[in-house]
This record gives sequence, structure tokens and C-alpha cells, in this order.
Amino acid sequence: MTPEERARRSAEAMWANDRASKWLGMSLDDVGPGRAAMSFTVEDHHLNGHDICHGGYIFTLADSAFAFACNSHNQIAVAQENQITFLSPGRKGERLTAVAVEAAKTGRSGVYDVTVTGGDGRKVALFRGLSRSIKGQHFEEET
Repeated sequence: MTPEERARRSAEAMWANDRASKWLGMSLDDVGPGRAAMSFTVEDHHLNGHDICHGGYIFTLADSAFAFACNSHNQIAVAQENQITFLSPGRKGERLTAVAVEAAKTGRSGVYDVTVTGGDGRKVALFRGLSRSIKGQHFEEET
């Protein structure tokens, strides 16, 4: 099995049960070994009191992309620590995209950088996620 196939199969298994990302209207746009991209369109119910996308939704988008990237090796991984910096607001009707990339993976620990961009390509947020692999796989691999 190639690393690309492993990442795709891991993502399919996760996506089947990812009710939170689906409920928020996210789509899984790309996945590969140590990487993932997800997006959603900012709608009325995503807006805060300033009439911009609530930061919690932007964080959730970045966190979901991080989750698919760090689980792309068919090893169950969970978040150990996450941090986000908001750079510009998300606007109603705009499609936000989060691209997660593996920066380092050593043993059971991983470091992932996620860039959230707006429809015009500007950076909306930068997110860093630290993952920890735990027992289990998304699917059984033949050896």
C-alpha cells in the first residue's frame, strides 16, 4: 500500500464518523501523507456579534484539517496541544480553507502547521497543532 493510499483510506474511515465537521458544513478537499485540506463557507450561523466569522469556527476548521493530517499514517492520533493566531476576519459568504502540513514527526509525537486562508487568498489564521499517537489504527492493513 502506498502512503497516498494509506492516507486516503485513513481519511475515509475518519470522515465516515466525523459528525462535527459535517455538521459545520466542512468538506475534506485533499488528503495525503502528513497533509490535509478542508474548507467551509461562512454562513449566518457562523457569525459573531461583530458580523464576522466566530473565531471558534475558524479554530475548528483548522483543528479538523490538523486531525486529518496527523491521522494520515493509519495510526490513531489525538491533539496534545493547539495554538492559533487570528490575522484577518472571515466574512459572510466567503469560503475559508485550512491547509495542514506535517512539520515534524518523531516517535509518537507530531507537529503540524495549518494555514487558514480566505477566498481571496489572504491569511486568516495560523494554527500549530501537536499530536500524540495512541493505540489503534483506522483500518487493518495486510502485511
